[in-house]
Parts: sequence; C-alpha cells; structure tokens
Amino acid sequence: MTTIATGAWIRRFHPAAADAPRLVCVPHAGGSASFYFPHSADLAPAVAVLAVQYPGRQDRRHEPFAASVAELAEGVVAALAALPDLGDDVSLFGHSMGATVAFEVARRLEDRLGLTPRRLFASGRRAPSRQRDERVHTLGDDGVIAELAALNGSDSRIFADPEMRALLLPAIRHDYRAIETYRCARDVTISAPVTVLTGVADPKTTPEEADAWRRHTTADVTVHTMTGGHFFLNEHHPAVIDVIVRSLTTRHDPSGR
Repeated sequence: MTTIATGAWIRRFHPAAADAPRLVCVPHAGGSASFYFPHSADLAPAVAVLAVQYPGRQDRRHEPFAASVAELAEGVVAALAALPDLGDDVSLFGHSMGATVAFEVARRLEDRLGLTPRRLFASGRRAPSRQRDERVHTLGDDGVIAELAALNGSDSRIFADPEMRALLLPAIRHDYRAIETYRCARDVTISAPVTVLTGVADPKTTPEEADAWRRHTTADVTVHTMTGGHFFLNEHHPAVIDVIVRSLTTRHDPSGR
C-alpha cells in the first residue's frame, strides 16, 4: 500500500528491509511519483524506493507549482531530512528534469546535512551546465503537446479530452519553465559518483552533453548508452534495474573504506 510522508513529497510503494539502501527517485517534467512504481516493485525489498511527488499534480493538484528547480530541490531535501529512517546509504535517480533536480538535491544533502549520496543516477539529461535555448514553456498548448509527442513521453490522445488537457498541461508547462530557466556554472560539483544513462537517439542529450557530467563531480562517472530516444528507460526497464541493483546491492561503507 502506498504511504505518504513528510508533507506528501515522498511516496513508498513497497516495503523494504530497514537497512536496505534508499533510492530517491525524482520525476521528469510533467511526471509524478507513480512513474517509479514499476522500479519500486522490481527493486523491493533489496532497495527501498522513495519516489518524489511534486506539488501541483494528482493529489497535490491544489498546491502551488514550484517556480524553479531550486524550489523543488529545497522541498525534497526538507522532506528527506524529516524522515526518521533515512539513514546514510542514500542514492538519487532522476530522469530528464528529474536528473537536474536530483543533482541539486545532492548538492544540498552534502552541504547542509553532511550526507554524500552513494550515487547519483542521471537519466536522459545533459550535464547541468550544458544549456540550450529551449522555450517550450512559452508555446501555446498545441506546441507543448507537440513537444511531448516528439519525445514519446505520453499518449497524445489523452489531450483530446478537454478536462484532461486542462488538468495536465499546467503542471507540464510549469515544470518546463523550471528546467528551461535553470542555470548552473561549469565549476559546480558534488562528491557523489555519477552514473549517466542515455538513449542514443535522444534529441535532448548528445553523447558529448552526457559525458559532460564528468565536470560536475569529484568522483567517478560511468556512462551507459542504450538504444532508443528520450524515454529509452521504458523500453530498457530490465537493463536500467540491473544497473541500479549492481550499483546498490554491494556492501556500502559510509566511511569510504
């Protein structure tokens, strides 16, 4: 059964052992915690998935949208800090915009809580300092829907329903505004190692932009390139789960020894 914790930011879909490593999963633009239900199902009980729910959607639809990536990261960190069982074996997984939010969460965990994540999994997103002049959030509704269709991120037929269109588009637009106005300097780093996952045909991330994550950590970076486009992780779900399991189910020593 799904449980809701710390102001509805964190969802736990499946039970896991008390000492299981924690994997905080952060959604893409327009996404929700439920996107990670299959990941939670396949990783439990060896890994405890803590799925992030952004404000302004689903059961949080009456809450104000976050205005920026920084605001989202602040909310996630506050929720994690309030968890009595967070522990020190914490990793982060984010897809698309979620990878950038996860990076900002990692920065704050290190700077404020003295907690270096075991690993950051950055999926379907170029390095934080690699900017493009993207303005999807300024387009009309049809333009936003066309963008989503090009990325195969959702079934465009759902937007034919006026009620669903009115319900979904505001969250998507606000998320696009947050990520498209985000800026990060080239010298900003975290101490956590980074695993980059990318699709060879992803129009949002070139191989060079994926490799540029090396600039943003003082630890190691591993890049996994898979076939497919922006949502390659859907068609390669077993392979993505395997990467996570192999990274997180080996013995973890918080001291680094």
